Amino acid sequence: MPPTTAYVIVGVAAALTTALATFVVRRRATAAGFVVAPDERHHVHEHATPTLGGLAMFAGLIVGLGVAWGIGDFAAVFAAPSEMLGLLLAAVLICGVGVLDDVRPVSAPAKVAGMVVAGSVLSLAGVSLLVLRIPFVDMVLLSPDLSALFTVVWVVLIANAVNLIDGLDGLAAGIVGIAAATFLLYAVRLGDAGVLFDGNPGALLAVLVFGICVGFLPHNMYPARIFMGDSGALLLGLLMAASTVSVGGRTDAPFSGQSFFFFAPLFIPLFILGVPLFDMTFAIIRRIATRGLKVTDADKEHVHHRIMKLGHGHRRAVFILWGWTALLSSFVLWPTYTGEGDAIVPTGIAAVCLLLFTVLHPRLRTGRHPVYREE
Repeated sequence: MPPTTAYVIVGVAAALTTALATFVVRRRATAAGFVVAPDERHHVHEHATPTLGGLAMFAGLIVGLGVAWGIGDFAAVFAAPSEMLGLLLAAVLICGVGVLDDVRPVSAPAKVAGMVVAGSVLSLAGVSLLVLRIPFVDMVLLSPDLSALFTVVWVVLIANAVNLIDGLDGLAAGIVGIAAATFLLYAVRLGDAGVLFDGNPGALLAVLVFGICVGFLPHNMYPARIFMGDSGALLLGLLMAASTVSVGGRTDAPFSGQSFFFFAPLFIPLFILGVPLFDMTFAIIRRIATRGLKVTDADKEHVHHRIMKLGHGHRRAVFILWGWTALLSSFVLWPTYTGEGDAIVPTGIAAVCLLLFTVLHPRLRTGRHPVYREE
């Protein structure tokens, strides 16, 4: 595996580029009128805010990859150029779909079609699921057609999960940043143990995503000066899907010292990205159960909206959901680095404490239920 300094250099390059590019994108988007106006149903911000932050993120991706290629420590990753070129093409496609939706909203089927095309390009380039491990059953080697299908479904799933959680300032960028940092540590651990082959791009993609989120967050924290938009959310979803597929679905080597759900790297993203995946599932079920509301219709009943209705301010609601993401991520890192699978007790205690804080803190402090109180 490349040295730690190599990951730091790439992450810093991606972060600085994203931060600087966001200044430019914010001014251009405002001048061009690409802003999101607040309304009573869909948004919780108070002022018209520029969007298209995904373009700055894409700039961070390009520069980060360029730096990784230039320093030479990731030579094994770039030894098969088709994978990186395919990733870039898929990123262009999915970010382009997001830009179109940010500028002039497109239909949900058209947006999903764009995700499918991007996922197909990723699979054709070689970044695809090859191995599927099922707890208590066995390892399944996927045929080429099933490999492509599962890869595309995974891209659509993660991209939509990130997009749906992007409802509060700093929420999606923070959650994905925590997930990427966790997955980076996980991938490095497996690489050091010899489970991953030298050219596996999973860790590199994870540090790029982490750097992009760190660079974008100062502009996106409440009150946000720019939104990532669908262009940013879909791009982050694609990169996380590519990273997790690379680590979890391309090796048949077991990693000892883990319980069954840690044994299968494929299922790790379900824990790391637990908050947005839960929110997406809950949103779909809620909309199906509500008469007159389509699955694709927006509403104000996402997890982050419900937390704010409990009385938490904008920032605290974001920090609570960041905390949940970090908590779920600890399920992965604890047994991976200690060789012990008994993370249930400490994590369970922390989960209960966080749940009690989420539900009871506003009442204990004020004795009433203020709604959407900003801090």
